[in-house]
Amino acid sequence: MKRREILLAGAALATGGGVAGVLASGKKPKPKQKVQTPADSLASPNISRNIRQLQMATSWPKDFPGLGIMPVRFAQAMNQMSDGLIEVKVAAAGEIVGALECFNATASGGVDMYHAAEYYWQGKSKAFSFFTAVPMGMTAAEIMAWTEFGGGQELWDELSAGYNVKAFHAGNTGHQTGGWFKKKMNTVEDFKGLNMRMPGLGGEVLKRLGASAVPLPGGEIFQALQSGNIDATEWVGPWNDYAFGFYREAPYYYAPGFHEPGAALALGINLDVWNSFTSTEQAIVKFACKAANDSSIAEYTHENGRALKILKDQHKIEPQYFSQDIIRAIAKASEDVVGELSAADSQTRRIYESYLQARESYRGWTELGDGQYIRARREGLDG
Repeated sequence: MKRREILLAGAALATGGGVAGVLASGKKPKPKQKVQTPADSLASPNISRNIRQLQMATSWPKDFPGLGIMPVRFAQAMNQMSDGLIEVKVAAAGEIVGALECFNATASGGVDMYHAAEYYWQGKSKAFSFFTAVPMGMTAAEIMAWTEFGGGQELWDELSAGYNVKAFHAGNTGHQTGGWFKKKMNTVEDFKGLNMRMPGLGGEVLKRLGASAVPLPGGEIFQALQSGNIDATEWVGPWNDYAFGFYREAPYYYAPGFHEPGAALALGINLDVWNSFTSTEQAIVKFACKAANDSSIAEYTHENGRALKILKDQHKIEPQYFSQDIIRAIAKASEDVVGELSAADSQTRRIYESYLQARESYRGWTELGDGQYIRARREGLDG
């Protein structure tokens, strides 16, 4: 079944339907007898209710820090805001379908929704990458501005509708780091012959610098570093990186993460399921996504700060920074790689142009506001 509904009786979400028959009967209540209101009927444990159960597939391992918690928070928000009338069952990767199969399962109606990174679907359309992250792209705040106020959501709706999906952002890792390296990266020449774990468009950028991009799942990265099969790896940021122990094999920790400046995660819903929702239920979905998105940014900021301090204080890891020459070479390669996406088809071209216009529009304020303040704070507090 595409959706499962447990019909416990006739009360509907936010309608007070279970009381309607009493109020419409024309019978007057007895003296001092309280007339039951719609709110009473929804709150009362003795009134039967329609509970809608929805199944979510995800791309994350069970209880995975950060990424795996985002869909759980979404499900909790859905349940709380619907007063228990909407239940979302969250399945980890592999419990129902594989990590990269949840989009197809949702589109076909095998499950009701997914939580994943949209750039996993770039085999279907290159345009999906713009709704997660692209090299030298937008920060978390900027991509939120684009999708909510800059026309990005409308373009995303058009793209996803072609696959019978409706998607929203429901999480973000914030800034990511550049990776762990076994040697110092002083010049662009140091990338030549380097074997680095970096998937997607970031990997394509590395190839332009003469490196080899090695795609590896998270569970195989440490062993590959240990055996020498790779010389470097990126993952997420201090929180997730520390848990994997990469610092033991590759002690040079570089920033910034040019490849994913603010990786946005998505909640995709089967379009038929979305259209079956009432306007109230649709609003609940939107605000549950916002809740998951906001809390994820806060959590990553908190946990990355804690983990970085542990790496520095207990393991003597001192973050390194790519030189200006390396950054310029990365930026040039990134613009080429991302620009080539626009040639895929007219829809991708329109999304690319909208994304690029938004990035250029927001850059001035981000660099003046956040950028200059962070520089001033560092200089003022550190001397």
